[in-house]
Amino acid sequence: MLDQSELEHDIYLFHQGNLRYSYQLLGAHPTIQDGKSGIRFTVWAPNAKRVSVVGLFNDWDGRQHPMEKVNDNGIWNRFIPDLETGTIYKYEILTNHGHLTLKADPYAFSSELRPNTASAVYPLNQYTWKDEKWMEQRRQLNHYESPISIYELHLGSWKYIKEEEYYTYREYAEMVIPYVKELGYTHIELLPLTEHPFDRSWGYQATGYYSVTSRYGTPDDFRYFVDQCHQNGLGVILDWVPGHFCKDAHGLRRFDGEALYEYENPSKAEKTMWGTLSFDFGRNEVQSFLISNAIYWLKEFHIDGMRVDAVASMLYLNYCKEDGDWEPNEYGGRENLEAVAFIKKLNEAIFNEIPDVLMMAEESTSWPLVSAPTYLGGLGFNYKWNMGWMNDMLRYMEMDPIHRKYHHNLITFSLFYAFSENFILPISHDEVVHGKKSLLNKMPGDYWRKFANLRVFLGYMFTHPGKKLLFMGSEFGQFDEWKDVEDLDWELLDYDSHAHILSYMKQLHQLYKDMPALWELDHKEEGFNWIDANNYEQSIISFIRNSRSSNDQLVVVCNFTPEVYHHYKVGVPRLGTYKEIFSSDAEHFGGSGQTNGVQLEAIATPWQTQGQHIEMTIPPLAISILKKTSTSGEGKRLNEK
Repeated sequence: MLDQSELEHDIYLFHQGNLRYSYQLLGAHPTIQDGKSGIRFTVWAPNAKRVSVVGLFNDWDGRQHPMEKVNDNGIWNRFIPDLETGTIYKYEILTNHGHLTLKADPYAFSSELRPNTASAVYPLNQYTWKDEKWMEQRRQLNHYESPISIYELHLGSWKYIKEEEYYTYREYAEMVIPYVKELGYTHIELLPLTEHPFDRSWGYQATGYYSVTSRYGTPDDFRYFVDQCHQNGLGVILDWVPGHFCKDAHGLRRFDGEALYEYENPSKAEKTMWGTLSFDFGRNEVQSFLISNAIYWLKEFHIDGMRVDAVASMLYLNYCKEDGDWEPNEYGGRENLEAVAFIKKLNEAIFNEIPDVLMMAEESTSWPLVSAPTYLGGLGFNYKWNMGWMNDMLRYMEMDPIHRKYHHNLITFSLFYAFSENFILPISHDEVVHGKKSLLNKMPGDYWRKFANLRVFLGYMFTHPGKKLLFMGSEFGQFDEWKDVEDLDWELLDYDSHAHILSYMKQLHQLYKDMPALWELDHKEEGFNWIDANNYEQSIISFIRNSRSSNDQLVVVCNFTPEVYHHYKVGVPRLGTYKEIFSSDAEHFGGSGQTNGVQLEAIATPWQTQGQHIEMTIPPLAISILKKTSTSGEGKRLNEK
């Protein structure tokens, strides 16, 4: 029996939707009661006639360990002595309709390996962390004015032993971390690791929201992975799915015989495009469940941030639905007002509890102020994925260069809104699967042009305002699209072109981290100035990236055609000598070598939007990055050439 005097307040907060640590109240917890060690089981099932704990320990016989109803709002409890960590269990629920169902624990901290579906007892507090230095640095960091480059990763298809046989979290730590660290990324983002029955859902259709998937080991094995990332200077972001859950019988669907975690109204509950169910965001206990779940991952696993999946599907009642399949809100609109309120409440709770984490919204519409604080009318995230930039750029890059001049706005339009949110530029798993082709294979042209297009695209991505995210395999030019049941084509690194792309990414990352102009003012208009946005005939753009120090200014020139131009004039912000510090056309990257090896002296004649200019070689399908290295008082007059 629960100690009512101690837990009454927590139970009250749970039913009010304000218990931020509900996983400490519910679930299976090793404890001592009346001098005996055992497991305390607590579950919320308000519509059940009877709830029992069942498992191998009682031959799955619900008559042996019935639970006691703690309150009228449906919390049930049972202490069972002599059970230990690792005990396999479920809840047997007798519904109001007289049916018996077996359900996994919504708050289970571990689960059986699929295809088995039972929950497993696992303690929260037995791992000893060694990442104190990282956590202290994280508290001091202003991430808005720091480099952030994210390697999006699906563990099982990064590298595996054989199909459906994977390495452990600890083994992945030994392989993944040195690789990602050497490439220069600042963070790893993991596709959802909440327990899920179907491998090919990639974790996006979960049953165990508090269970790290057992495919790769135990919860403490995963803590080790995160700990090792931190000790090696890498942050960890977890893909999190609060918008919907799968319908598998052992999961949350009609948990106690009635709609409990999902909406009762099918028009609000059904996510027909995915075959899943939406959480009932207006139900207080569901709010406690989800808010506590986010805090659980951030606190108990030292996760540095959450990428919140499919936010648009939460915000809009008509998301991917035909007319007649959805009902407007009380004001006649299509916004899910309960979901909007929940998202704001979620972010307020998280930043109140853990103010130094990242909350990133995958939100694909023009909903305003996604990354603004709630007190300013925003949703309260601190970052938003820039899906508009991603869609425009991929559409542009897939075109034959001869046609690009007719669609020049696709590479410039993003700068009209680049500072309306705190953006992340994402090239994620969704863009390289289901027939969309790999990032390299989207590029037009022959073998050489494909790689050149990839280099200029990645260069523009890393010099464009916004933090960066790239899905695994793109860093070495995976030719095939993502094969989620196989691992990456690592053998491609035996070929020069792919090895050159990997080297390119390492040096691009080094440049990115070394140059404050590429991140210090990422979210401020003064961090970017066009030099020439309008040269559509030659498909060339040029711009300036600024930092707080004028000495760190960079001039960036991108050519999206295979033409070479000599003595091309580019306006520059100040007189002096300019040096090309990076060129994607360098021979050691697999380029043609049309680089600017000599110093470029600014000429004191206005050009484009600047008061002076340089003359340079523009390489084919390439990005050139220049930096002023010295100051010349008068500059070089045009007639002195």
